[in-house]
Amino acid sequence: MFGIEDIGIDLGTATVIVFLKSKGIVFNEPTVVAIDRYSGKMIALGEEARQMLGRTPGNIVAVRPLRSGVIADYSMTEWILQHILHKVVKKHLLFRPRVMVCIPSGATGVEQRAVKEAVIQSGARQAHLIEEPVAAALGAGIQIEEPSGHMIVDVGGGTTDVAVLSLGGIVCSRSIRVAGNNFDEAIIRFVRKKYNLMIGERTAEELKIGIGTAYPKAKEHGASLLIRGRDLVSGLPETRAITAEETAIALQEPVTQIIDTVKEVLEQTAPELAADIIERGIVMTGGGCLLHGMDLLLSEETGLAVNVAEDPTLCVARGTGISLGMMNVLQT
Repeated sequence: MFGIEDIGIDLGTATVIVFLKSKGIVFNEPTVVAIDRYSGKMIALGEEARQMLGRTPGNIVAVRPLRSGVIADYSMTEWILQHILHKVVKKHLLFRPRVMVCIPSGATGVEQRAVKEAVIQSGARQAHLIEEPVAAALGAGIQIEEPSGHMIVDVGGGTTDVAVLSLGGIVCSRSIRVAGNNFDEAIIRFVRKKYNLMIGERTAEELKIGIGTAYPKAKEHGASLLIRGRDLVSGLPETRAITAEETAIALQEPVTQIIDTVKEVLEQTAPELAADIIERGIVMTGGGCLLHGMDLLLSEETGLAVNVAEDPTLCVARGTGISLGMMNVLQT
């Protein structure tokens, strides 16, 4: 009976995804909240609030309550969790659910306590934490309880977690606060510097998804996309065509930081585990790994096979749900 109520939550910087044991993925919305600036009342959550980013009147503000994988606004995060739990569990709150939430592998003790307290205050019976690389590996179908090495690279919205796993735990890992949101920011900076054109978060994200690439050799030459923004010189709206090659230049810095982190973890890996990784390759998860050419560039830089997991954006959420039934195996 209690097993049906077990909930896994991927409380991400960009997206909140909820996994219910009996139904699979039941909630998948952007981590954005719209509030009334004067009354403090929450107006919208998820995709509805995301549509408001950069387009709200003075009395409404659309914000992301999580930054770089950790809680930036506690009260709004708690409100999101309350909304999710009431929506998922509905009125059957006699038996409150056990909730497993993923956290970046580099989260501090204070950040971990903040997440746990937010979950308990939102109505959970128990709150458990799991590190993102472990959840991502479980969601990707990797048998991490075996005595062999597996390398996972989880590129999320706010953090990138790189880890080598064996016997149900993390052997060595590194977490950096460079991920999908930094790709958007890098594109905004590039367009502003090169064309004196100011664009918003949503436009940068559309550019990243449409023609963004980390490996221009594999992209169709001449691919471009029209974007609209405000000219910083004249102050008037303007349209510009941005090419795939330009996005590669814009994204070079954050992409290089991620690849350097992977190399650092490989350098720390024990020889026996390194041999396993050579045989199995690297598994990539998270929405950030969907950036065109990311896997090809990582493979070229490390000399290892790189595989993108099936449904990479859902791996962490699936893994948090699966982990509730494996707590005796996992090193938590």
